[in-house]
Amino acid sequence: MTKITANHLGRAAFVYIRQSTADQLLHNPESRRRQYGLADRARQLGWATVEIIDDDLGRSGGGINRPGFERLLAAICEGRVGAVFAIEASRLDRNGHDWHTLIEFCGLVGTIIVDEDGLYDPRHPNDRLLLGMKGTMSELELSLFRQRSHEALKQKARRGALFLGVAAGYVRIGHDRIEMDPDQRVQDALRLVFTKFTELHSVRQVHLWLRDEGIALPVACHTAAEGRSIVWKLPLYNTVHNILTNPVFAGAYAFGRTMSKVSVEDGRKRVNRGLRRPLAEWDVLLKDQHEGYISWREFERNQQVIADNATGKGSAAVRGAVRRGELLLAGLLRCGHCGRKLYVGYGGKAGRYYCQGALVNHGTERCISFGGLRVDHAVGSEILRVLKPLGVNAAAKALEAQTRETSAAQKQIDLALQQARFSAAHARRQYDAVDPDNRLVAGELERRWNEALQVVYRLEGEVAALEARKPAALGEKERRHLLQLGADLELAWSHPAATAATRKRILRAALYEIVVRIEGGFIEMVLHWQGGDHTALKLKMNGAGKHRWTVPEDTLSLIRELARLMPDQQIARLLNRAGKPTGRGNGWTKARVCSFRNHHGIAVYRDSEWAERGEISLQAAAQIMDVSIMTALRMVRRGIIKGRQHCRGAPWVIKVEAMAAYREQKPSRRSLTSDPTQQILMFQ
Repeated sequence: MTKITANHLGRAAFVYIRQSTADQLLHNPESRRRQYGLADRARQLGWATVEIIDDDLGRSGGGINRPGFERLLAAICEGRVGAVFAIEASRLDRNGHDWHTLIEFCGLVGTIIVDEDGLYDPRHPNDRLLLGMKGTMSELELSLFRQRSHEALKQKARRGALFLGVAAGYVRIGHDRIEMDPDQRVQDALRLVFTKFTELHSVRQVHLWLRDEGIALPVACHTAAEGRSIVWKLPLYNTVHNILTNPVFAGAYAFGRTMSKVSVEDGRKRVNRGLRRPLAEWDVLLKDQHEGYISWREFERNQQVIADNATGKGSAAVRGAVRRGELLLAGLLRCGHCGRKLYVGYGGKAGRYYCQGALVNHGTERCISFGGLRVDHAVGSEILRVLKPLGVNAAAKALEAQTRETSAAQKQIDLALQQARFSAAHARRQYDAVDPDNRLVAGELERRWNEALQVVYRLEGEVAALEARKPAALGEKERRHLLQLGADLELAWSHPAATAATRKRILRAALYEIVVRIEGGFIEMVLHWQGGDHTALKLKMNGAGKHRWTVPEDTLSLIRELARLMPDQQIARLLNRAGKPTGRGNGWTKARVCSFRNHHGIAVYRDSEWAERGEISLQAAAQIMDVSIMTALRMVRRGIIKGRQHCRGAPWVIKVEAMAAYREQKPSRRSLTSDPTQQILMFQ
């Protein structure tokens, strides 16, 4: 019995046409003609209305962005499709999920699927099984194609011969080798980027300097007509960052520096490409493969500087770049409460250090804030104390190496003077050998000779100045004075010529980080030195100004304790019953308790806190002992079970250890009441 019925012919036949890539569209026209020819076959089978869907030409069947396929599914669901024509299952789909969705919809509305091998009705079990196998094979085929291609690329990359693109500054030689671009302008521009980064230690500052000076950088551009070419553009930040982070400029070949991350958003697959991977996770890294603009050691140092400068999201462990500002500890301070890096704020007469907390990491917001002047002075004094012995030692070594260093400097200038005199004599011989009438050549050679003579005169002047400055042997008095200057580092630290940037660099050279906490009105700091030692400092905070609306300290302490035991609404009720008003004399509400907590950095109540602290309520203790709440209360008040209550009406808090100790020992047989006739309960 034929599978094509009048119901199928009464609806339209849809011909789905797809080719995977743009290259197939250009070079595989016969496949496209075969697919369009399916419209004639549909008419031969009896369909009067044939609609062609070719919106997905040049799109992969395994992708998610196929408007033509979605239009086909919509038409099937509307019941307008009697048959779907395709030359094979791989033309319809290479994605298992979409393929089985198509089969399911066709089976629901009674649509048949037609390819070059036959007709299939998804409502029939045998046809549905065969269609499922075809879709699985199509998906597997695409996976095998991808796997083979990827493995071939990786094998070529392991030899350092795969170049999908060549960075500006290099040109391809043959198919498997690159070398420096012979254009001197390109080389000088790239070297300038690395030189300025060594000077400024900031990608952003290098970018701003290049823009301010109007210096363009080379960018590799690919066009169909001209192929690869170099264009000059004012740099963007990403251009400078890519130059500084690309290992090709360090003479290394790298493959697999980025990866793709697949996620599901709104029920659809989303692929985020170009995510950077750590150096240790790169697939291939071959050093010294070609001539580099910098060494590999310089490249690694640059990457460390860039990583330390990062201050964006997820970079709480970095120190940040040295910035403008008078406060010295920016980037070195870390909150001892939440572990986050402290920020710097300037306002009024002086700046402040403050922490915004770690709400995401710890579930609570713990903020601290304190003035920066006293803390900077204390840390600076500690730095001078630690470095003072080093200053004395340095002064002693300077005395020992004075004669040796003077001799080395004299030797270097003498060698430079000898080289300059040779260059001047060579320039004179070239000038004497040329015909004086040939002024075009003679003029240039005369200029070179004059420049060489100027270098000679300059170096002779430096030799004479060095001889004049050569100090005499120091006496005992001078030696003691030099040692005293080496010990007087405080004078150098506080000297007007010593800028804040200089002090910051000294601090970063000596300190790794400073962990700071505020406890009991004191600023407690732990200085972590670069060598691994630690030093503790403790400073008393200046008293904060009190105003007439301030809540009493006992109320603050009570709210701090109650916030661990109950939510804000119950805290408000308890405070109102206890007769403790707000600072303005008003009653407490849930909103006021919440605002008060946030202002004082008190964490919100969580049900899990009881278990985390190993505590239970009076009701829970009564249930464990299988007694009434009043009986449990009498036991707590008599000291049989240890418990505490912060104020009248507050929940009783009982430690789990106390309950465990009570259960281990035999229960007392004395009555909890004063009635001698009260029978004793025996606990089993």
